[in-house]
Amino acid sequence: MKSVTEFWVHTLTKGISTKADLVAQGKSPEEVQTALGEAFKYEGDKLKHFAAAIEVANENKEKLSRVLVVALADGETAPPKSVKVEEHHYVPEFQAAPRAVNLAKPEARGGGSNKGKAKGGPKESPWGMTPEQKAAKKAGSAANKASKA
Repeated sequence: MKSVTEFWVHTLTKGISTKADLVAQGKSPEEVQTALGEAFKYEGDKLKHFAAAIEVANENKEKLSRVLVVALADGETAPPKSVKVEEHHYVPEFQAAPRAVNLAKPEARGGGSNKGKAKGGPKESPWGMTPEQKAAKKAGSAANKASKA
């Protein structure tokens, strides 16, 4: 499979709306193609491919990413959803759906040391204890010493 050209979804979307406006004005198919060439600065084969890619994009609007224009060698099979126009195939590519995030906790592995693990639970502040907490700790340790003596 040899890639000839590609058209991204934002260009195709603009092309679809431009073509719809021109058809609504009552333009003939030749006038529509000429106007598309002037609007998007395409000519020759590129314009012919763009007009066909607009038709493919119009049929596959849901999650479309781009339309590839490819030429198949002898013996190659056409990709799914491709449309053959003359000797080229127009292949729509779609955005991949995001994968689900695994929120399950990892399984605990057995054994091991406590190296690197926090002791006593989470800290209240990343800057250490407040002056009030320090005073309460001193008072608690002084009470423990007095009760042991």
